[in-house]
Amino acid sequence: MIRGIRSKSLTVGAAFLLTAALVSTVFAQGGHGPRGDGRGPGFAGLQQLNLTDTQRGQVREVMQRYRNDMQETGGRLRAAHQAQQQAVEAVPVNEGLIRSTTQALAAAETDMAVLRARIHSDIWTFLTPEQQAKAKELREQRAARNQQRHQQR
Repeated sequence: MIRGIRSKSLTVGAAFLLTAALVSTVFAQGGHGPRGDGRGPGFAGLQQLNLTDTQRGQVREVMQRYRNDMQETGGRLRAAHQAQQQAVEAVPVNEGLIRSTTQALAAAETDMAVLRARIHSDIWTFLTPEQQAKAKELREQRAARNQQRHQQR
């Protein structure tokens, strides 16, 4: 029973990470999701950048272009995380398995980071200098909020 709950939690957690990665690639600086309430997947922060209709279309094109890569890499990331968790929980301890699954997880995380960077770079190119400055400001504000939350814990 506990193992099933952990497995589901890992899958949900990995799905959350994938969604968070996707959202953060599109400047997740505290904007609003599709419901307008700041929750859920969406192009968070873009609303605050006052994108033109053309720019919004360009964002959709970029996201569409990388969709399959993100899904494939997200699947590998989830599987690698689950494999590592199973290795950690194995009795007796199998250090070699833990190390190899952790290396596979690091490789999947690296691939996801590269995809996020590509998406960010592609979107950045069609922002105006003013929008880029605003995006940097929003990113700094988010970092300050995150640091403050971290210190409160």
